[in-house]
Amino acid sequence: MEIFKGQNLLEFAEHFKTDLDCEKYLAHWKWEKGYCCRKCGHTKYQIRKDFSRTCNICSDTESPSSGTLFHRVKFGLRKAFFICFEMSTTTKDLSALQMSVRYGVAENTARLFMHKVREAMKSDEKDGMKGLVQIDEFTVGGKENGKQGRSYATKKKKVVCAVELTDEGKVKRFYALKIKDFSAKSLQTIFYKHIDRSAQIVTDDWKGYRPIKDFKITQIPSNKGKNFPVLHTMIHQVKSWLRTTYSWVSDSNINRYLSEFCFRINRSQSKQTIFNNLIKRMVSRNPISQADLVCN
Repeated sequence: MEIFKGQNLLEFAEHFKTDLDCEKYLAHWKWEKGYCCRKCGHTKYQIRKDFSRTCNICSDTESPSSGTLFHRVKFGLRKAFFICFEMSTTTKDLSALQMSVRYGVAENTARLFMHKVREAMKSDEKDGMKGLVQIDEFTVGGKENGKQGRSYATKKKKVVCAVELTDEGKVKRFYALKIKDFSAKSLQTIFYKHIDRSAQIVTDDWKGYRPIKDFKITQIPSNKGKNFPVLHTMIHQVKSWLRTTYSWVSDSNINRYLSEFCFRINRSQSKQTIFNNLIKRMVSRNPISQADLVCN
């Protein structure tokens, strides 16, 4: 199996000419470690023309997309692959409306599939950030009269973010999560999800970080962001991206959008294989229903 590498759209179109090419690619990654029948557990099988596997014992036939985030894609695997390619390789994201126009699918259908892709982009939370890590919070939303800074009464969406820096002071990894408020209970979520206990953590002097005792935290004045230039640049980028691409995001979906942003940022040095990385994630994740994706 030739693994696709790169960001060239013409080369991508040449590599995946038909839905069958996509089926073959999914089959490679789905059964990379061997086939095991989902019903009887037998390992002997036959390969069908569409690269499905049929068990030699119970005759159960399983398609490459079954049991993955591509399960029951209504508009064809090739279009789904193109959407995955654009979402993983582009630096400026595309809205569901733009995707629907590009690929001739309904806007709601495009939006639901893009949310499935964002589910695959979520971190597995297995490898915490180490070394120098800076943490800060920000809000997403328009201006509110009389509400400034960390106001608890604001209706804006509240987000905490962390950046792991290299020895040269550049971004190594970045994560962001929606939080309920700016209390220690909410802020500590990103610590336990994404930061290793050995990390040297630096925050501003907000009192909400003081009760967090399981990590090595140093607090310094923000000085209007001048003491955290890289982190504040990242905050500016994610806020600008959300504002210019989507205008507005719901409470139910903002973490999905943040996962998408972080996925691309954290793989900015491995763009050659970022699409393949995403496909492997799509294959390894269980199907998700429309009811779980639709905002209440």
